[in-house]
Amino acid sequence: MSISRTKLLAAISLAAILFDSTAAAVAADLTYAGAEAGAGKDGVPAFDGASSITPGWTPEKSRADSWKYKGEKPSFVIDASNVDKYADKLTPGQIALLKTNKGYSMPVYPSHRDCVLPAFVQENTKAAAGKATIGADGWSLNNAQMPSIPFPEPKSGIEAMWNFLTRYHGVGMEWTDGYTMVSASPGQSNRIDIRWKQTYYFPWGKKGQTTPMSSNELLMGAFYGYNTPAALAGQAVVNRVYFKEDSESYYYFTGQRRVRRLPSYSYDAPLIGFENQYTVDQSLNFFGLPDRFDWKLAGKKEIYVPYNAFGMLDTKTSATDGAQDHFINPNNRRYELHRVWVVEGTVKSGTRHIMPKKVFYLDEDSWIAVAGDDYDTQGKVWKVKESPAIPIAELGGACTADQFVMYDVNSSRYVGDGLVFGGTKPPKYFLDSGDNPILRDDFYTMQSLQQQSSR
Repeated sequence: MSISRTKLLAAISLAAILFDSTAAAVAADLTYAGAEAGAGKDGVPAFDGASSITPGWTPEKSRADSWKYKGEKPSFVIDASNVDKYADKLTPGQIALLKTNKGYSMPVYPSHRDCVLPAFVQENTKAAAGKATIGADGWSLNNAQMPSIPFPEPKSGIEAMWNFLTRYHGVGMEWTDGYTMVSASPGQSNRIDIRWKQTYYFPWGKKGQTTPMSSNELLMGAFYGYNTPAALAGQAVVNRVYFKEDSESYYYFTGQRRVRRLPSYSYDAPLIGFENQYTVDQSLNFFGLPDRFDWKLAGKKEIYVPYNAFGMLDTKTSATDGAQDHFINPNNRRYELHRVWVVEGTVKSGTRHIMPKKVFYLDEDSWIAVAGDDYDTQGKVWKVKESPAIPIAELGGACTADQFVMYDVNSSRYVGDGLVFGGTKPPKYFLDSGDNPILRDDFYTMQSLQQQSSR
């Protein structure tokens, strides 16, 4: 797909306006996020800086109905019969999945670069260009002014990973009715469906300028409470993920009616309730600190990734129709061609991890890890992960990726998380904290968990 010279120059001019010549860390032909402003050679459009969310959306409405491009049809579908034709635009994990998961397909739609950031995030990124650094330990973040993109032009894998870990997604979010599903083993009836309520808090996402890593404030606060099944109902966990120090996790046990600290609920520890199919650091494609891996920036490429998949937020789709036996319903998925940064993580010498290599594909416009591959100790693809970037009206069109799907190419099981199919209420996203109690540091504490769970 070609683009006119006028439109290309307009996109480049937009970047030049946002970043003047004094911001040497951001080139004039890049957007405020550090993405290439121009179109790609195979169909990636130029960036025009406009949101695709039309005015008038309210929580009672479908998010898809307020999207400028609603109603589009797939341009083509990739499946086992034609995967080799498109292999140069697929990840190794996607290729393995298409070849091993019978019936799996990827519907590919026209590409739209409509992940935009609020003006205050753009301004912070411009003002702080070139100031953020990586600590002497080789992985910690220093001197970043948040919310912003610390490294618009990353020179290393760890810089790119911090762009992902501090990607803008408001000051917090809340699910009052979500669920996680683990599909059944082939020929068995051991499907797992867990319904829950969950909140996230990102204190550095508020308007203004903060340097939270200087005082080791929260990178993320998370609350997760089980509603079903009966064996888990009432149990809950709070995670406190810091910028530099080890995470803290507290768990409420209903039988004991008390909260205990979990000493090692991080990295590759299995999440409670999912039969060892899901580790802590696989949440949201990657969760926690990046200190156990050496990160290599392997360049950029154009690939088909999950994007603008509003069907993943469709509560009118039933749970069984959306989360099918072997994969998420392709009618609820959407793939587009986008440029991504490829970041390879290899477990550090002297450190153990059940998946010693991870590869992430970071969207150049939003820094979301839209896809990822986890490798086993034999160097083979084991888990294939994806998180669709979806523009959110409450955040002015900024994209989030809170629906997560992970396929195990060895066991043929898959995990779907952050799902809302058949839900009573869609997730909420918050631009400001206001007086909301779930958007405060003291909500994500041992004491608060005890109080919330004992009610």
